Amino acid sequence: MLFDRIWLDARLATLAPGREGLGEITHGAVALHGERIAYAGPVAGLPTSWDAAERIRLEGRWITPGLIDCHTHLVYAGDRAQEFELRQRGATYEEIARAGGGIVSTVKHTRAASEDRLVAESLPRLQHLMNEGVTTVEIKSGYGLDLETERRMLAAARRLGQENPVEIVTTFLGAHALPPEAHGDKDAYIEAVCRMIPPLVREELIDAVDGFCEGIAFSPGQMARVFDAAKAAHLPVKLHADQLSNLHGARLAADYRALSADHLEYTDEAGVAAMARSGTVAVLLPGAFYMLRETQHPPVEVLRRHKVPIAIATDCNPGTSPITSILTVMNMAAILFRLTVEEAIAGVTREAARALGHLSEIGTLEAGKRCDLAIWDIEHPAELVQRIGFNPLRERVWNGR
Repeated sequence: MLFDRIWLDARLATLAPGREGLGEITHGAVALHGERIAYAGPVAGLPTSWDAAERIRLEGRWITPGLIDCHTHLVYAGDRAQEFELRQRGATYEEIARAGGGIVSTVKHTRAASEDRLVAESLPRLQHLMNEGVTTVEIKSGYGLDLETERRMLAAARRLGQENPVEIVTTFLGAHALPPEAHGDKDAYIEAVCRMIPPLVREELIDAVDGFCEGIAFSPGQMARVFDAAKAAHLPVKLHADQLSNLHGARLAADYRALSADHLEYTDEAGVAAMARSGTVAVLLPGAFYMLRETQHPPVEVLRRHKVPIAIATDCNPGTSPITSILTVMNMAAILFRLTVEEAIAGVTREAARALGHLSEIGTLEAGKRCDLAIWDIEHPAELVQRIGFNPLRERVWNGR
């Protein structure tokens, strides 16, 4: 068998289902054919007649699947540093939001930005993630809150994927906050959000639909209307659920077989059980937990007990999680939420792929998967989680390139 390229003398964390732990292979190899992994396993298991146009010897370096950031708000304009100052003086997230700050503040700047400016401002954030081995990034809209700006945000996100060696998955988050021109009429605005979905689908700008189910945002009933519109358009859904209170958002997400329910600090066991039955992934966002100095932890032990897959993500956004380091978030998840090393690494590879509905394509080192790799100068995978401000990435491979 002739491979296009083969990486030899490597240690692999395959994350493959059915393998114990991280699916570690001590004397391993990964072979490329086209854009796909043709082989990932022990060197001794290679076909006897194999050859490769290019051989790369890694001298014992580690290979993991390319990392996946499955929840970001990466495209926006402006910043919210002043709100950070207010929080340092004691203002709460809800107080800032009700005073016209928070999401609505970013909406003002984003509405004023052209598509080119959105791309230019967002590119450095994307580059930071790529520099840490990220090969797939989910980007939500939600800072437009009108069709024109939501469309422009999503088009900017698509351009970032077209112009850079990274996969971008786009999510429509029109139900993020109530715009000022709605004058407090949430029901009327939700109807407007539902009407936005068909044209965005026709323009092939969205891969999924999300919403913010919270007292300062939208009720479960209102989110159900958005999800019904998404279902009519044959789009999967996900939900910002139970971050600040328990409105049973996790159960709502499960009722619609959502790809994921995200945040989950106040989710109860009934919500977790519903997620387990529906296959909905829990996406934990320790960056927002840290920045908001929350004390209510997501129910990690309950998620484990019900065998709900756990992903983690940066939640990169201008206000509550201005983080562009997936490695830092892995450490936060371990320290703040007590995730194990295995859970943290799986959370940004296999389980993050599951949260995007992409597990058949990415997230593990297996033959047939897209060849997305991160190659690390480390002695043990635990270094990726334990060390802070340390980027040991040797090489990043996306689509075999």
